[in-house]
Amino acid sequence: MRIINLAINDLLQIVRDWKSFLFLLFMPVVFTLIFGFAFGGFGTDGEDETVDHRLPVGLIDQDDGQLSSTILALFEKSDTIRPVTFENPDVAEIETMVTDNELAALIIVPVGYSNQFIAAENPLLTTILNNETSSGATAQNAIQAVVGRLQNTLAAAQFSELMQEQHGLIDSKTKRQAVFDQSLARAVAAWDEPPFTLVSTHTGMDAEDEAAAANAFAQSSPGMMVQFAIAGLIGAASVLVNERKSGSLQRLLTTAISRTEILIGHYLAMFIMILMQFTILISFAAVFLKVGYFEAPLATIVITLTTTFFVASMGMLIGTLSKTEEQAIMFSLIPMFILSGLGGAWVPLELTSEAFQTVGHFTPVAWAMDGFQNIVMRGMGLDGVLVPAVVLIGFGMACLGLSVWRFKFE
Repeated sequence: MRIINLAINDLLQIVRDWKSFLFLLFMPVVFTLIFGFAFGGFGTDGEDETVDHRLPVGLIDQDDGQLSSTILALFEKSDTIRPVTFENPDVAEIETMVTDNELAALIIVPVGYSNQFIAAENPLLTTILNNETSSGATAQNAIQAVVGRLQNTLAAAQFSELMQEQHGLIDSKTKRQAVFDQSLARAVAAWDEPPFTLVSTHTGMDAEDEAAAANAFAQSSPGMMVQFAIAGLIGAASVLVNERKSGSLQRLLTTAISRTEILIGHYLAMFIMILMQFTILISFAAVFLKVGYFEAPLATIVITLTTTFFVASMGMLIGTLSKTEEQAIMFSLIPMFILSGLGGAWVPLELTSEAFQTVGHFTPVAWAMDGFQNIVMRGMGLDGVLVPAVVLIGFGMACLGLSVWRFKFE
């Protein structure tokens, strides 16, 4: 009971200080939103689904042959490029549009292309693009893919025509053309629903979970939460500093409470404070920002508790080493910036060099980020947080051991 009373007393002192609210709740929410918006948070919410984001590619049909409509239809079905047609095309003017990056490329279907293609003479489309730009290179690959589809579509139509001819269903030139046109249209339509698709995934999540993982706040939420948990130690460390300066600690020693109970009471206050901070911020992010903490509740609880254990232990060490409030502020903010920067709280470590990632994982923040992101970005469960949790416990034990060793009751 004496331990609980001491912890409650510490918590009341922390709550009375307006800086505690600033660092514990207000600042992490604000910076979560700022960093989330910077990385595209809410970027697709409410977006008009009719907007076509494919690369615009000019298409001039000089052939107007049997395959012209098929070529246009296949380009329309491309996931990468969007054909742009012209009523009275001026090739020189459209080439200028490609040079000015208004179009990713220009495709010209030459005269006689359809007849040559049907005759398997492998005619070439005239393509004008800039291979030195990413859009030009992407457009070229997409154009080649469409030509490949055209070959497969034509082969399917010709095979269907041959089968019907062998079964005696074609008895005239008109009937042959009708069968070919009908088979060609069916082959083109088949690209809308191919018989099978290849899906590559690295997360083990379904489509809905993949969309949630793409949420930019899945990076900023755990990052700012861990960062400002460390910053919030200013108030908790200051309690220990003021207790020694005012003589309250010496008076406590004259009561029935033991030195061990004093240490446990102060630590318990820090642990409860940080755990409440995490609980509120996780709930806020899950409900309002759609970050998937609740997709694996047990894993979230484990990584939250172990991160809390480490941060509280670090708070005890800061309070032990600080002799003044100014030192408590300095000892909280400097580690916050260094550990957050190296640990991937600001920018995902996956975007940094291999050497930086190696250095970053010498910090506890990197392991906390790994644990949280394994849940909200990679769709993992308890198995995804066990290693980070063990590492965080190790860091916490080291800080706690140093704080007990260095704590001065005088």
